[in-house]
Formats: sequence, structure tokens, C-alpha cells
Amino acid sequence: MTEGVSDELLSWLGRFNPRTDIERRDVDAVLTLAAAGSPWSRATPLHVTGSALIVHPASRRVLLRWHDRQQAWLQVGGHADAGEHDPLAVALREGAEETGLADLRPWPDAALQHLVIVPVPANTREPAHRHADLRFFLATGHPDLVRPESESAILRWLSPDEAIALTDEDNVKETISRAAALMT
Repeated sequence: MTEGVSDELLSWLGRFNPRTDIERRDVDAVLTLAAAGSPWSRATPLHVTGSALIVHPASRRVLLRWHDRQQAWLQVGGHADAGEHDPLAVALREGAEETGLADLRPWPDAALQHLVIVPVPANTREPAHRHADLRFFLATGHPDLVRPESESAILRWLSPDEAIALTDEDNVKETISRAAALMT
């Protein structure tokens, strides 16, 4: 196995069933990235990230976060820390860090729910690049305990319809739609 490629990543991709031609293309791009080595490395213009749409099934609400860099309402998530190679573990850690929710758990199971390659604009620390974002659904039983990690990282609980109307990102709308279908 190429250095930096994890068994966990390849296992997730092997169990995932892409729903669209674009998603199949994105899976193929991640497999190519993995074969080239170090798919998690931020030094490459395309690298893997783990994220999650947090849900509160009892109220049928989803949580969106304002991301200053993208100037958009998105799900929570981000980059792997050194030594991390499991996208679900990354999504769980990032979810807890960004929301303060300590009870996050995979929902309705631990399946990869969506994979999408998204552009990320340049900032003062790094050039424009792309994230191969592996997305999960995480549930909380205590939505009222949500706390943003900073003043600019606004968090909002919304119905799926409200969340779809709030975000301008078609790929996030698709993630929300997939979660909403499971909450019926």
C-alpha cells in the first residue's frame, strides 16, 4: 500500500454506492488520489476531508454552520489531524470541535452518505484547492447544547426545507435531501 493511504479510506470507498455519475467520477478521483499516495495531505491541490451533517431526528432538524472562508452555510467538518486516516473519525472529531456537542453518533448507521469534490478559495495561508469530502450523518440527542467554536462560526438548527433554502451550494442541498429522506 502506498504511504499515507489508509485501509480505512479504501474500505469506505469500497462499501460506498455512488448515486450519480458525478459522484462516481468523484469516487474515481479519490481512488486515483489514494493510488498516488498521501490522499490526506494538505500539500496536494486535492485532498480528502471528513464532514457531517448533524441531525436531530426527534425534531427533524439539521444543523448548518456559517463558513467565513467559503461565505456559505455548510455542514461541519474538515481536515484529518496527523495520524488520522478514518474519515468517520475525522467527521466525529470536527463535529464535536465545531459544535460543542459531546454526544454525536453516526446516524442512522455509520455509512458514508455522500462524496463530493468541492473547490476551496485561496486565503492568506494557502492557495485555492479542492476537498474530496466524505460526508456522514451524525445525530445528537441534545441540540440545545450546541455552542459555536467562535463568534463567526454561527450555527443554526433548521428544518431540511429551511436548510436547503439557506444554502447556495447544490452539493450541500443534496446532502440535506439525503438526510431528510431518512427522517421521514
